[in-house]
Amino acid sequence: MTAATNLRRPADRTGFQFYLTEERHPENGTLLGFWIYLMSDCLIFAVLFATFAVLGRNYAGGPSGAEIFRLPMVAMNTALLLFSSITYGMAMVAAQSRRVKETLSWLAVTGLLGCGFLGLELTEFAHLVGEGNGPQRSAFLSSFFTLVGTHGLHVTFGVIWLAVLMTQVARRGLSETNHRRLTCLSMFWHFLDVVWIGVFSFVYLLGDLS
Repeated sequence: MTAATNLRRPADRTGFQFYLTEERHPENGTLLGFWIYLMSDCLIFAVLFATFAVLGRNYAGGPSGAEIFRLPMVAMNTALLLFSSITYGMAMVAAQSRRVKETLSWLAVTGLLGCGFLGLELTEFAHLVGEGNGPQRSAFLSSFFTLVGTHGLHVTFGVIWLAVLMTQVARRGLSETNHRRLTCLSMFWHFLDVVWIGVFSFVYLLGDLS
């Protein structure tokens, strides 16, 4: 019998039961699992990008990207998300130094930038739908709304996760568990930035030139 196991005879004496008396959790198992999740998300966005590549010029007599995209607003949206990655990086630096208030401040700024990004994206969607250019108008718009909307949903979940994590840090401080959660959210947030750079370049810039 090892220190990690114990042997107990049940009351009905029908057999022996083995159980662990200490936790067996692989070191860095959470981070590894989260990397696996991000890889699955990469596959989802790869499929959406491939779909847009196939359908992106099927306008069905409707408008093209050059006619409906407003690049100045999209560029501002891109700047908001890129700056949010910088502010999240500052939050991680503060977390490494165990500065709780500074960590929360940078996380709050990151959340505000994320909300600003979502606000501009919703404004763009509302403008397109208001002009009759909703996802049902053409295959191009269907693939556009699906790709950009899926990214927007990820940012929404990221902002919610950020708010929950801020509450946990405010209540329990920068414990090892909370620091691991901050690291996972950091990977997720930077992943969304990389995806958006692809969206901005492949969807908006190329679409404006078509």
